[in-house]
Amino acid sequence: MAGFEYFLPIRLVFGCGKLSELGKFTGRYGTKALVVTGRTSAKKTGLLERAVDYLRQENIDSVIFDKVEENPLTTTVEEGVKTLKSAGCDVVVGLGGGSAVDAAKGIAFSAVNPGDISEYIFGKQGKGALPLIAVTTTAGTGTEGNSLAVLTNPETKDKKSLKSPFIYPKVSIVDPELMKTLPKPLIAATGFDALCHAIEAYVSRRSNPLSDMMAIKAIEIISCNLPKVYQNSQDMNAWENMALASTLGGMVIDIAGVALAHGLEHSVSGLLNVRHGEGLAALLVTFMEYSYQDGVEKFSNIAKAMGEEVHGLSGMEAARKSIDAVKKLLSTIGMNVTLGQLGVKEEHVDWLTANCLRTMSYAILNSPRVPEIYEIEQLFLKCI
Repeated sequence: MAGFEYFLPIRLVFGCGKLSELGKFTGRYGTKALVVTGRTSAKKTGLLERAVDYLRQENIDSVIFDKVEENPLTTTVEEGVKTLKSAGCDVVVGLGGGSAVDAAKGIAFSAVNPGDISEYIFGKQGKGALPLIAVTTTAGTGTEGNSLAVLTNPETKDKKSLKSPFIYPKVSIVDPELMKTLPKPLIAATGFDALCHAIEAYVSRRSNPLSDMMAIKAIEIISCNLPKVYQNSQDMNAWENMALASTLGGMVIDIAGVALAHGLEHSVSGLLNVRHGEGLAALLVTFMEYSYQDGVEKFSNIAKAMGEEVHGLSGMEAARKSIDAVKKLLSTIGMNVTLGQLGVKEEHVDWLTANCLRTMSYAILNSPRVPEIYEIEQLFLKCI
């Protein structure tokens, strides 16, 4: 067994009703919170009002920044920092799905580190961040469990993660009750993102025994429970399971990283602003078909975790069953989609290939099978 490290300095507060503890935990880190959220959903569901009330009960003032888009932009982060500084906030609360929490991470980081955040995304080292409290409302990105914040530069269309130990949330509140108001398309897209995190981390070159245990458990939980919450958004037992699996997925990509599917998809959603989970749905099967022969044992384990019968099959046959399992899940949750249906055209392929090589090379090199440039082009074309 090769040596490895594990570091995850996050207080995880998990369970139904845990939103009520937001004020208590935020008060340990500041007295005036910038609440970062999306443009509509937290207001429509009453979540934003409840969160502000819980903060008020602990004598914490709130300033609302509700301008986060689905694929958060570096310019939105810059605007959020201006709001934070003008209001004198000393703690940041990310309230919403992965986009809101990622934007909150970026704001907390940029409040302390001057200059263009894109420079830090591409490797410049930061010196700290304001304390961040994460409240997640989707079972998908797992950002509550890692030191990553995915942001898109609107000028270059580069979609890439800021990775810094300073943006681990001080506290992450995972309250499954907040997820039952999600619409079906978002349940499917975010849940499939969580599955991709677990699969890619499990088969990645940077995986280790701890990440493998968490990843394969997440795969098992998601394959069983995602169809349940898709069919019945009020199934709280299934939501608890999905919320746990999503957080596990976030943890494992912090350790083991993502692989080729995410490497390709970030360029797609950076260019065309597609929903991340839908882009992954168009790419994951092709990634698995391309890779499974270089990770037969692990792909076989994925098949078993997803409920496929592999007894009596050869290793290669069992590994291919993992692809069948993903195809079945995609059909169940209404996510059979191609890149072409998402707006990708053959004329985009040269740009997409060059962009993913420039921005996501670490994910490509982390894959069980590392493609040549011409193979990346072929993979994009196959998914159109």
